[in-house]
Amino acid sequence: MELFSRSWRALREAVDGVADEDFGRESGCRGWLVRDLVCHLVIDAQDVLITLVTPAAGVPTADAASYWEVADRPPTGEDPLDALIVRLAAAYGDPALLRFHLDDVGSAAGRAAELADPALRVRTQDKVLTVADYLTAYVLEWTLHHLDLTAPLPGAPPPPPEGLARSRELLERIAGFAFPASFTDRDALLAGTGRRAPTPAEQAELGALAARLPLVLG
Repeated sequence: MELFSRSWRALREAVDGVADEDFGRESGCRGWLVRDLVCHLVIDAQDVLITLVTPAAGVPTADAASYWEVADRPPTGEDPLDALIVRLAAAYGDPALLRFHLDDVGSAAGRAAELADPALRVRTQDKVLTVADYLTAYVLEWTLHHLDLTAPLPGAPPPPPEGLARSRELLERIAGFAFPASFTDRDALLAGTGRRAPTPAEQAELGALAARLPLVLG
C-alpha cells in the first residue's frame, strides 16, 4: 500500500516537472507523445477510484501477477481506447490543463488508496482481487510509465528504487523466470517489456529465455 503511494506520488511529481515544450516529445510508450501518456495516467487514476469503490463478493480470481494479460505483439495504436486517449490529450491544448487534471484526479486516487482496506475484495476487468494485490499491480503500472515519461527527459527524476525492485519482482512472476543478476532493475523492465531491445550481451545472458520476450502487458 505504501509503495503504491510512493510510486504514484513520484510519478505525479515527475509530470509536474515536465516543461510545456516537452509534452510534444515522443515518450517511451510506443506511439504516444508525453502528453498522451499523461492523459493515460488521468484515465488510470479514474480506474483506481472506480475499482476501489467496486467491492466484490467471493474468493479472489487473480493476484497482482495474474491481473496482467500478456499479449503476443506490441500495440499498434489502432485500439479504440488508445486512439481516444490521443484525441483527448490533443484536446487539452495547454499542458497546464492536463497537469491540473492529473493533479486533481490523481490526488483523489492516492487518498482513496491510502484509506482502502487492504483485505477488501474489489472487481475490475472481470477479475476479483484484494485491494492489496490490485494496488501492487499498479506499482508496476506506475513504474513502467515513469520510465516511459522520463525516456526523452534524461534529467527528470527516476522512479523510486524500491518501486523498480518490486516491479522487477512482479514482472519475473508474470514471466515465470528470473532475469539474470547482471540486469539492473531498470534494464530488466525496459528489455523485458519491449521498451527497448536487449543488447547482444543481454541476449547472451538470457540465452533461450530471449525468445520469450518481450512481455507485452495489458
